Amino acid sequence: MKTSLKIAALGASLLVAGTISQAAPASENWEANCAKCHGADGKGETKVGKKLKVKDYTDAAVQAKLTDDELLKAITTGVKEGEKEKMKAFNDVLTKEEIADLVAFVRKFKS
Repeated sequence: MKTSLKIAALGASLLVAGTISQAAPASENWEANCAKCHGADGKGETKVGKKLKVKDYTDAAVQAKLTDDELLKAITTGVKEGEKEKMKAFNDVLTKEEIADLVAFVRKFKS
């Protein structure tokens, strides 16, 4: 009986550990969701990035003007220019932890 309880407990802990570690690394989320516009290097020099006039995250002046809360909001709720969507919201795609990790990832682009 004790052995079956240990096995059940181990299985439950593995299940919990598996669901906790589902968050993808920020670099993977950046590549999958952001690099098309912002570029792998954060400069925004992609075809789409130039068209949308995205910010160059390697520019220290750009980084200084943006607060973490502004970045969190942009990633969570998206960015609109008037009624036109400039960047889609990621609150249904990424967890709060992944969004916070992306903010930290953006900060690393600063020159």
